[in-house]
Amino acid sequence: MNSIMERWVQTCRRELLDRTLIWNQRHLSYVLREFEQFYSGHRPHQGIANARPMRPLPQTITDPGQITRLDIRRRKRLGGILHEYEHAA
Repeated sequence: MNSIMERWVQTCRRELLDRTLIWNQRHLSYVLREFEQFYSGHRPHQGIANARPMRPLPQTITDPGQITRLDIRRRKRLGGILHEYEHAA
């Protein structure tokens, strides 16, 4: 468990806290809560096909022409420090 937490803390520090000016404890709690949701829910992980935890595997693209028709949307979180990417409906 120690190695897992060390990895999470390093990732949080490198991707978030090194780029953010924290004003007070309330702001720190908010920023960490947003990062935790981003890390656990959206951020791709090195697993089977970069699947997110607690989510099904994405559908594979078999048609090469479909790759050119992909419409990807970007959503900013925490003022643009974190970015979420998803397919547009």
